[in-house]
Amino acid sequence: MSDLLTIENLHASVDETPILKGVNLTVRAGEIHALMGPNGSGKSTLSKVLMGHPSYKVTDGKILFKGTDVTELSPNDRANLGMFMAFQHPEAIPGVSVVQFLRQALTNRTGIDYTVLELRLKVMDAMRDLGMDASFADRYLNEGFSGGERKRNEILQMAILEPDVAVLDETDSGLDIDALQTVADGVNRLTSDERGFLIITHYQRLLDFVKPHHVHVFVDGAILVSGGSELAERLEADGYESFRPS
Repeated sequence: MSDLLTIENLHASVDETPILKGVNLTVRAGEIHALMGPNGSGKSTLSKVLMGHPSYKVTDGKILFKGTDVTELSPNDRANLGMFMAFQHPEAIPGVSVVQFLRQALTNRTGIDYTVLELRLKVMDAMRDLGMDASFADRYLNEGFSGGERKRNEILQMAILEPDVAVLDETDSGLDIDALQTVADGVNRLTSDERGFLIITHYQRLLDFVKPHHVHVFVDGAILVSGGSELAERLEADGYESFRPS
């Protein structure tokens, strides 16, 4: 399996406050990684730094995507290369329909200028596979969407853009069981030997539906321990405090 995302000794800060304190992680093609940690541990900071959020400063280490150093690249450049992030709280964009948004994003990603009809057919196929209502495509992006609809829209974007690496930042946050199942089904459908996932979550419940190959316990800006899916079960039973150094 080839290395898709490699994080080497990554340190980052916001407003001169250190948040990430030496993160090392490799996501290979075909792998699903779950990063689990308590609130305030720096999980979401890691996702934002991976995608190049300008508010966060990398102070040491680097991020490699398929062997290329992307640490200094813009979020747009990273996305066009094949990195994707599903947000915890996706923003609404009034006046821009789901189809319009996806057309522009896919053109940027592939360099192909899809017609509206071509893109609509592609979106309809993906929505059918994901069990989504066709009327969804013409609604303004996330405007008036429920929490579950916003998360389904993120999965739809992932299906259309076909990234090499997808980072899901607490995509399960605030979802009822039906919406959680929809998100999990989407991830499972999009899992392939060529794609890698990094699922960032606080709870184990998403991992009841999506089975990770690797689980990492993230506390105080660093990975404390890594293991298999049994690690998530231990977290559920013993909590994060059991992993803190004594």
